[in-house]
Amino acid sequence: MDITVAIVEDNSDIRQALEQIIETADGYELVGSCISGEDALKKLPRMHPKVVLMDIDLGGITGIEVVRQMKISHPEILFMMCTVYEDDEKIFQALTAGANGYVLKKTAPGKLLDAIRELFEGGSPMSSQIARKVVAAFQQKPAQQTAEDNLEVLSKREKEILESLAKGLLYKEIADVLCISQETVRKHVYHIYEKLHVGNRVEAVNKFYGR
Repeated sequence: MDITVAIVEDNSDIRQALEQIIETADGYELVGSCISGEDALKKLPRMHPKVVLMDIDLGGITGIEVVRQMKISHPEILFMMCTVYEDDEKIFQALTAGANGYVLKKTAPGKLLDAIRELFEGGSPMSSQIARKVVAAFQQKPAQQTAEDNLEVLSKREKEILESLAKGLLYKEIADVLCISQETVRKHVYHIYEKLHVGNRVEAVNKFYGR
């Protein structure tokens, strides 16, 4: 099954380049593009993409705000921030809003496609530069609660799935281990995010470890 992808990018040259990458790759289907945050809020629900490549600075409504609003009404959509920004504040604003991955626009086409597939399969892809910043920032943040306190709100099944996420398992692998469907795993993950007040796998795993 092809991975359906939508693009939100206000720069026409970059947008066309991303469109070409998706359209010429086997296993991926471009379902549409948006040129602004306002455009994205209207069109994305009708496009039904599995993954959205989302720019941050869109002139009007930012990509971060689009993700924040869309995650409330369409939590099943996976958002990959595709941006030039590497500063900590932008990264954490995006992750807190519910972004599922974060790559830089200078990422090579092959690696971008790999990141989209990794995201679709349950991972949280990030450029190495971004990942280092995230890890460093989490190491600097003091723990506010113990792992036990953090996880108290989760059901037994949700705890099993979170533990599997912490081990680095993909949705398909978790489904196989627990003998449930990938869609059921995905729904449990959304509930975990909601209960732990996190927006992505990285934050959920850090809650698991009490960070």
